[in-house]
Amino acid sequence: MKKIVVTGASGYLGGTLCHALLKQGYSVRALVRRTSDLSSLPDCRTADGAFELAYGDVTDYRSLLNAFYGYHFIFHTAAVVEPWLPDPSKFFDVNVVGLRNVVEAAKETKTIEKIVYTSSFFALGPTDGCVADEKKVHEEKCFCSEYERSKAAADKIALRAAADGVPIVVVYPGVIYGPGKLTTGNIVAKLLIERFNGRLPGYIGSGKDKFSFSHVDDVVQGHIAAMDIGQPGERYLLTGENASFVHVFDISAIVTGTKKPSLNIPLWTIEAYGWILVLYSRLTGKLPLISPPTVHVLRHQWSYSCEKAKRELGYNPRGLKEGLDEVLPWYFKKILIMRRHF
Repeated sequence: MKKIVVTGASGYLGGTLCHALLKQGYSVRALVRRTSDLSSLPDCRTADGAFELAYGDVTDYRSLLNAFYGYHFIFHTAAVVEPWLPDPSKFFDVNVVGLRNVVEAAKETKTIEKIVYTSSFFALGPTDGCVADEKKVHEEKCFCSEYERSKAAADKIALRAAADGVPIVVVYPGVIYGPGKLTTGNIVAKLLIERFNGRLPGYIGSGKDKFSFSHVDDVVQGHIAAMDIGQPGERYLLTGENASFVHVFDISAIVTGTKKPSLNIPLWTIEAYGWILVLYSRLTGKLPLISPPTVHVLRHQWSYSCEKAKRELGYNPRGLKEGLDEVLPWYFKKILIMRRHF
């Protein structure tokens, strides 16, 4: 039985990955912090010894050594994915130093056969008018957010480790969506819930943005395939259909039989609102749903091809229509639950 460590296991992607690995018969150790919300993780008491928690942090090197001891594969999904934080140094500490610690701890452990590192298509930069693939490297002339900057820096660490012989495979998901935890890693769910709650009355921008949308279950299966048959040193885009958020809202209206939004909210209006939310966040400590870096991202296109992952990993992403058709009932159920609490 393969013994696997998942960092960032309490996150949206990490938690979904833990469930899928257990379902496929693997033994899983989930690295979580003492303060982590564990509600989306499997129950250790009912996992027949195949699932256990390891308390630690990717910024704590010693805790990584303890977590990796006796295990053979690592899924490094831990990351700070917020578009904005009051203390931007956290992006570097977790996303850059954290990856470096994982690589060094894996080398010191000496039993690790492969690391699957979850990067992001943001690490490769905007595409603006073309559809890019794994050959793309971030130009680093400008960054829309500190998150993007940190993932580009971490990408260099991963590629350098691969060149030094570390058995690391880098995967680059697109905008992940699906049922599950309402974190920033599940931004599509959060925006659609706002849309159907009536708090987001129109389209975001004019529809010139373009993102590559990935259903969480497809991304998880892509991760597992990267562990099973992905070649160390290779990069795989786990992206999907390239579309704008306007298209996402239109499909959602068709699927649910509701009216499409009747207006487009200009990006400058959203950016102004983002600044208000940032000010509110500084006063309350509650992170904003939308911030100025979010708008900077929306001013670009992020279109990517997953042909290599299809060819080499058997990756088979579903289209947006199929994916949203599956998850929108869950979103509506979530809305009803949220309304009962307010």
